[in-house]
Amino acid sequence: MNHINNFYSFAIIQNLDLYHVVSVFFIYSILGWIVESIYMSICNRKLTNRGFIKGPICPIYGGAATAIYFLLLPLSGNYVAIYFVGAIVATAIEYAVAQIMLFIFGEVWWDYNEKPFNFKGIICLESSIAWGFYCVILFGFLQKTAVAFIDFYTDKIGLLAGECILSLLIIYYIASFIRTVISHRRVQSLEAACELEDEEYEGEEQYSGRFARVMRFIKK
Repeated sequence: MNHINNFYSFAIIQNLDLYHVVSVFFIYSILGWIVESIYMSICNRKLTNRGFIKGPICPIYGGAATAIYFLLLPLSGNYVAIYFVGAIVATAIEYAVAQIMLFIFGEVWWDYNEKPFNFKGIICLESSIAWGFYCVILFGFLQKTAVAFIDFYTDKIGLLAGECILSLLIIYYIASFIRTVISHRRVQSLEAACELEDEEYEGEEQYSGRFARVMRFIKK
C-alpha cells in the first residue's frame, strides 16, 4: 500500500492530493444516488432506484460535482456567480455526457421530455435551476464536510474501498459496452434480414402481378 499511498499523495490538484479527489468523487456519486432516488421516489409515489449500475452509486454525479468544484474554485466565496455559472456549466456537462452516452450506449439514462422547456429530453430548465443550487451547496457546505469525513477514517481503509469500487465500475462499464456492441450487431442482423424479406415479398408481388396479367390475356 505504501507505493500507492505515495502516488496519491504526490499528485496534487488544487491543494488536494489525488487520494482526496478520488474519495470525494465516490462520496458525491453515492450522495447523487441518494438524492436522485429520493426525488424520483417522491415523483413516482413509490420507491425508485435511480442507480444506473448495480449498487447505490451514480458516477455521473460524482464526476460532474468533482469537475465543477475545480472549475468554479476561482469563484469561491461569490455564491451568486457560483449559482449562475454553476448552472450553465453543469447543464453543459449534462448535455455532453448525454451525447457521449448516445454514441457509446445508444441511449441516455434520463428523460426530460415531459419537463417544460426541455431540449430533446436531454436538458431542461428545471434541472438547470437545480444544478445552480447544488453548486452553492457544494461550495458552502458539502466539499468541507466531505474532506473532513475522508480524514476521519484511515488512508488504508479509504484506499481499499476506493480501489474495490473503482474496479467494479470498470468491470461494469466494460461489460455494458460489450453487451451494447453485441445488441447493436443483433439489431443490424435483424434489420438486414427484414430488408431481404421485404425485397423477396416485393418480388413475389411483381411476379403475381405479371402472372395475373398473362392469365387475363389468355382468357380473352
